[in-house]
This record gives sequence, C-alpha cells and structure tokens, in this order.
Amino acid sequence: MSSVDLTNAAAAAAAPFEDRPRPAGAQSVRHLRFEPRDQVRIGLIGTGVRQGGLVRSLAPVPNAEVVAIADPAPEAARSMVERLVDLGKPEPAVHTGDDAVDDLLGRDDVDLVLIATPWTSHTPLAVRAMKAGKHVGLEVPAAVTMEDCWDLVDASEQTQRHCVILENCCYGRTELFALNLVRAGALGQLLHAECSYTHDLRDMLTKDQPWRRQAHIDHDGNLYPTHGLGPVASYFDINRGDRFTRLVSMGSPSLGLQEYRAKHVPEGDPRHDEDYRCADINTSLIQTEQGRSIVLQHQVVGPRPYDRRNQVVGTNGIFTDYPPRIFLEEDPVHGTVNGNAGARGGGHVEYSEIDPYLDAWEHQLWSQEHEAARKSGGHGGMDYLMLLRLVETMRAGEVPEMDVYDAAAWSAPTPLSEWSVANANAPVDFPDFTRGDWAEKRSGIN
Repeated sequence: MSSVDLTNAAAAAAAPFEDRPRPAGAQSVRHLRFEPRDQVRIGLIGTGVRQGGLVRSLAPVPNAEVVAIADPAPEAARSMVERLVDLGKPEPAVHTGDDAVDDLLGRDDVDLVLIATPWTSHTPLAVRAMKAGKHVGLEVPAAVTMEDCWDLVDASEQTQRHCVILENCCYGRTELFALNLVRAGALGQLLHAECSYTHDLRDMLTKDQPWRRQAHIDHDGNLYPTHGLGPVASYFDINRGDRFTRLVSMGSPSLGLQEYRAKHVPEGDPRHDEDYRCADINTSLIQTEQGRSIVLQHQVVGPRPYDRRNQVVGTNGIFTDYPPRIFLEEDPVHGTVNGNAGARGGGHVEYSEIDPYLDAWEHQLWSQEHEAARKSGGHGGMDYLMLLRLVETMRAGEVPEMDVYDAAAWSAPTPLSEWSVANANAPVDFPDFTRGDWAEKRSGIN
C-alpha cells in the first residue's frame, strides 16, 4: 500500500461518525435562558435506587416540589411517594401502567422532568419529555450511542427545551476546588488531565442489575465516562473555548467479572452462560483543539478502592485527587518557589495537602452550602449542590451550568471508545455537537 493509500485509509478510519447539520428551524440553546419562576415543579420518571437518592438530596432544596411520579409499577411508585412524605414533602400525583410516562408528560404543572432509569432508556425518554415542552434533568450517561447524542442535541434545539446532564461529580468539593485553581491561574497554562471511574461493582453487577451487566455482554469500551470526564471538561472549558477533537482507546483482557462469577454465582445459574466482552480496564486518550491531552479510564470489575483520579496539570504545577494533594512551583500561599530540586541533585519535591490552600481557593458554593450539602447525604453533598444550582438557575431565568452539548460530548466516549477498540485502537474524531460554536467563551459552572 502506498503512503497516499495509508494516509487516505487513516483519514477514513478517523471519521466514522459525521457531524449532523442543524435541522431546519432549530436554534442553538447555548444562550437560552430558563423562563424565570418562583417555584420549580418537578416530575419524576423512574423510581429506582438512583431516583431515590436524588429525591433525598432534592428535599432540602428551597422552592422545589415534586408534583408527579411516573413508573409502570404501582408498588415502586407508591414506595417513592412514601419516601417523599417521610421527607416532609407533599404527596405527589402518581401515574402507573403502560401510559405512565405519557400521562406525566401531558400535565401542565410540570416544569422539569428528572429521568433516572436504565441507561438505554435515557435518550428516548428525554427526547419525549422535551417534545412535550418539559425541561429535562437527565441521569448519566445521557446517551449510549452516537445517534443518541445527536438526538438529544436535535431535540433540545428544535424544542428550545434544556437537557441538563445530572453529572454530580462536577459539584464535588475537590472538583470545585480544582476548578477554582484553574480559574485563578494557579496551575499556569493547562496541559493535561487524567480521570477515571474506578469502582468495584462486581457484587452489584452479578446480583441485582441485569440491565447494567448486559452492557458488559454487548459492548467493549468505556461504558461510564462522565463522572471523571465532566469535571475535566469544566477545567478545560470544553464547548466554551476548547473542544474534544479525537480519541484513541484500548482495553485489557476481560477476566474480572468471570472470576467473580465463578466464586460467587451458584453452579447451574444461567448467568454462567453469559459471555462478557468488556475489558476489565478501558483506557482512552483524548486530544483537545487547544492541544491538551486527557487520560480517561473505566474499571469496575476488579478489587480496588474507589477513585476518579481527578488530576489536572499546568505549567506551574499539578492538582491530583484520591487523596487530594497539590504541588505549585510558584506557590503564593506559602510564598515559595519550589521544584527542580531533583535536577540540581539536592533532594526531591513532594505534594502538599490541600488544607492550607482552602482559604484561597475553596469554592464559594461549597463554603456557603457545605452544611446543607453534607446533611443531605447524597454522595458527600454533591447531589444537593447539583440540584440546588439547577433549581436556582431555573428560578432566576438563567442559562443552565451544564447543557445538552455537555451531555452529548461527555457521553460520546462510549461509542467512540467502542469503535476505536474494535478497529485496532485506531484514532477516531469527536463530532462537534455545538456545530461550530465551541470556541465562544461562555459561562459554565459558577
């Protein structure tokens, strides 16, 4: 094969997912403000464990009320009603049976729909909700296919309804601290980030979530990218001055879930007939338009402590998490200039704990709301802060802090990584879900 043929083949391999043109009559929602209101009236679609966690964190948020619930199963819906009443909230209307979702979406007293259901149903339900005139808060991942990603963007732009990805990790204490470091310029010019979803889910996967285990049967890639990637996207101003441009992905052998099943699932159980394809550890590299690099990992079927890594690197230093620590060359907190000791042969440099830096760079959202956040209990308070900011932006008639372009871009590594793994780890281009508007500076998480 000639060099020209190789170049053409590489170009073709890098572009299996094409950008969609904006549908006729659709408009960008990047500057679309919510309609201001005193009270945010919320409908719930799905009543599982995750929705229960959201409801617990939503309960102390001022001026937010769950007015309706939709779940085909009457028992599950009734259980959610009881949970709300136990939290001191009014009893909402309940819609059950095959028409539950349509009945909820047909109500005129629902401003926002929170969707927390199995992954493959996220996009279809969100599109239906937006077409019914509702704003959407959508659990992660927002989409699992590239078609899903574009369907969300198209529906939001056509209906002028927001689809807000419910990525709680963007509101974690150390993620907000890192965001302040970046915005203050403390790390210098940004170069690189590393992030992951590392969580031992073997027991859950083999026991009570067959729909989630099915993803390990059907796919081989990064199944759950947004917990790690969402905060990094905020640091790098993705869709707000920078964008993801390409990804390359590879996986380890698939062994962990099989070994766990052999030890813990009884012989003769039909789960022994399942063939798990997904790598135990998927590693992807992402490049951005500004030339920055990102390591993104997914590992949920092995014996290891929980970790999202949450590392961001600049020309003046590094912040890295689990546990949180920092190193700055020019350190305004300690009034020192560090680094390069190893090159001089006079010792080595070490990380510092973040406590001395909190007075300078603790995020004001955490400073102001940490007691209520921690009391709510939702993932250390991040669920409460995420929902608080969503409700506050809706009441104030502001642009949401996370939008449909974020939902699509942060979810896209799932189909992109699967394609790259299946094609000998070939690089693959990221679509531009903003359709050319990514370079415009605009606000994100405040």
